[in-house]
Amino acid sequence: MRKILVIGSGKSSSYLIKYFLDKAESENLHITIGDINIENAQKLIGQNPRANAIVLDVFNEKSRTEAIKNSDIVVSMLPARFHIEVAKDCVTYGKNMVTASYVSKEMQALNEAVTEKGLIFMNEIGVDPGIDHMSAMQVIDNIRDKGGEIILFESFTGGLVAPESDNNLWNYKFTWNPRNVVVAGQGGAAKFLQEGTYKYIPYHRLFRRTEFLEVEGYGRFEAYANRDSLKYQQAYGLDNAKTLYRGTMRRVGYSRAWQMFVLLGMTDDSYTIDDSENMSYRDYINAFLPYSPTDSVELKFRHQLKIDQDDIVWEKLEELDIFSATKMIGIKQATPAQALQKILMDTWTLNEDDKDMIVMYHKFGYQLYGKKHQIDATMVCIGDDQTYTAMAKTVGLPVAIATLAILNEKITTPGVQIPITKEVYEPILRELEDYGIEFHEKEVPYFGYNALNI
Repeated sequence: MRKILVIGSGKSSSYLIKYFLDKAESENLHITIGDINIENAQKLIGQNPRANAIVLDVFNEKSRTEAIKNSDIVVSMLPARFHIEVAKDCVTYGKNMVTASYVSKEMQALNEAVTEKGLIFMNEIGVDPGIDHMSAMQVIDNIRDKGGEIILFESFTGGLVAPESDNNLWNYKFTWNPRNVVVAGQGGAAKFLQEGTYKYIPYHRLFRRTEFLEVEGYGRFEAYANRDSLKYQQAYGLDNAKTLYRGTMRRVGYSRAWQMFVLLGMTDDSYTIDDSENMSYRDYINAFLPYSPTDSVELKFRHQLKIDQDDIVWEKLEELDIFSATKMIGIKQATPAQALQKILMDTWTLNEDDKDMIVMYHKFGYQLYGKKHQIDATMVCIGDDQTYTAMAKTVGLPVAIATLAILNEKITTPGVQIPITKEVYEPILRELEDYGIEFHEKEVPYFGYNALNI
């Protein structure tokens, strides 16, 4: 019996655990799920005799090491900052490890020890990062195999509400960590490469410089730049590319409306608001506006941000009920961002019968035999329900497939790594197609960097 330890059983774990349970008999697996709260884990495994749930506090060294020693491979679905304790134990006890998170400096520092022991620490094997790496590298390698040279690469991902559940003016609901949505784009200017020139977009302009994208069957989207589009330039072998841009997708119109919150300072997470627990939504909005003995909060808001009364942006703001005098923030010492998140969750929380959607879009510009070409590749995944979401599917399945591939010695190259080699991405992408996660590629005329308002 081969033993898989899964640490963490949050929202992204449902498909991961289902995959292991479906394969448990044929692959001779036993799955142990460790979490501080095992209620969700127990619900996911039901009465399956090949799985069990244990109480595991990652900061309790005894229970953590005991569980790791008793496994053949470890999957950490913990928040990224908690992986390192698990990783150190995996080095000590000679266990392979898989995570969906970005490779931290602390994780990368273990590479020499991991490699020396012949271990595989596979990271960034979720959706973004993860499926984006694998799908991009597959096309890039195919182009290179034909003798082509990549001159443009753009990549976009969005976690959105599915069309059938899209019923608010923002065309958006929270499908993952709401806090990350509220503070998105902060911490420095977005950096990318455009036609051989480094470009920077400061936070206060980020949501007003967007690129438009059309996904067949799903309509029009917009994308704003990620903080560092050049992060994977060397890893992807794109040192000679003239354009590199990575972005986050939303429905058209979202970014212009979100800019209102940015301009007022309501997404700031660096200080706390006095007496925030006793503030109504209206009080909170008013705290960011100038004093007037006569003008209403609504009028001050419109004047401050130059919003016409018949502007759709105004309707979007009113839909959030941000001017309510009866709804309360109710959070002690809240930062502006925390208070805004509380307000948004009233409207943007998925209902029980809502479905989510993951959209991914890649553009590849390349030169072959003196001519320029372009390939656009798109992927859309719709969730089943609130347990088996598109987010859980696109994060959990790549993690699970990679785990089994390592266990079956189909992936053998040791070290701390991300899924950018053919050894890793080819079998995983092939199996993902069985679950409806596949890219549709098409040749289009090469236009170069055609973002109209970047």
